[in-house]
Amino acid sequence: MTGASRKVAHLCLSNYYMDDRAYQENELIEEHARQGHQVLVIASTQVLNTERQREFVAPGRYRNDHGVDVVRLPYHPALPHRLAKSLRVHRGVYQLLEAFAPDAILFHGMCGWELLTVRRYKQAHPEVKFYVDTHTDFINSARGPVSKWGLHYLYYRPIVHRCLNAIDRVLYISALTGRFARDFYGVPDSKLEFYPLGGHPVPDDEYRRLRETIRADLAVPAHGTLFVQSGKQASHKKILEALRAFAEVPDPDFRLVIAGSLLEEVREEAEALIQVDPRVRFLGWQSPAQLKALLCAADVYLQPGSQSSTMQTSLCCRCALILEDMEGHEIYTDGTGWRVTDQAGIVAALQEIQSGAADLDAMKGRAEALARNKLDYAVLARRILH
Repeated sequence: MTGASRKVAHLCLSNYYMDDRAYQENELIEEHARQGHQVLVIASTQVLNTERQREFVAPGRYRNDHGVDVVRLPYHPALPHRLAKSLRVHRGVYQLLEAFAPDAILFHGMCGWELLTVRRYKQAHPEVKFYVDTHTDFINSARGPVSKWGLHYLYYRPIVHRCLNAIDRVLYISALTGRFARDFYGVPDSKLEFYPLGGHPVPDDEYRRLRETIRADLAVPAHGTLFVQSGKQASHKKILEALRAFAEVPDPDFRLVIAGSLLEEVREEAEALIQVDPRVRFLGWQSPAQLKALLCAADVYLQPGSQSSTMQTSLCCRCALILEDMEGHEIYTDGTGWRVTDQAGIVAALQEIQSGAADLDAMKGRAEALARNKLDYAVLARRILH
């Protein structure tokens, strides 16, 4: 199915679809269009603004900047709006699918009434591939008793079960989301498939150009090792542990750059640690292009606490990794880095690099291979077509 132009429908009725973002659904939609496929997005009117607050836009049909047709459907008028947006009931989904006649359907988010509509369409058109992706876990969803037992267990879960016979695969983005789908929703292992958040591996010429330019701008020694930590730095991101560990390993060829922000809970101590170590620089917020350039210049991406999609970007920029030792991270650190639990673990990783016991070039090469084979959105987009 990948050799010719196909029709792909992306249903964004259980998540927030915004045209100008770089979320997984945007990347896959744009990649399918780039590969020459005909793409239709069926989305709700619910979006997130730049402050991550919920807003509602007007229903209607338009073509976005990537030449993709987007249809925004209002919630079903027979239900009160507040109820309809939780139950995720719309009118007209089946008719849109009939008119478009997709070869493959990717339903973004495993929570919503319209899964039943796609099930009905699949039963009428068994040749169509029907995939569902899920980002839901106990960290971001089902946190209160009403949400967990009322909405997810008594409403979304039965819908999923009714649709399992029609769904080709449930695509989960992490070990935690896979466990939620398996243990809470009861999706069998035979239906589950790991489908990570992806990125765009940087071509060789661009990588070398960005690396040389940024390392020169940052005055990184010729044989120096550049570490980068990014994002909103709070205590759970372990920025203080990273800075203290860096101070414990006073290698003159090490450099650490922090891109993002320092939240109030860590700011005073973090600024004090940065001020006394000339090897450390705080750059503040960087645009996506600036962050990509910085990661191309880096040798190691530091994420000793929590999770971030920047980790996948760093692999696409050929970085070795120091990540928190949490479920799911082993997939990314097999031969490409370290998993740590505390400051001592960060120190041990830094000492391995300093002593030469760790072959950073080999790790970075494996990071590049992982990105090209498993994380490239071009590869992930093709998966939906077979």
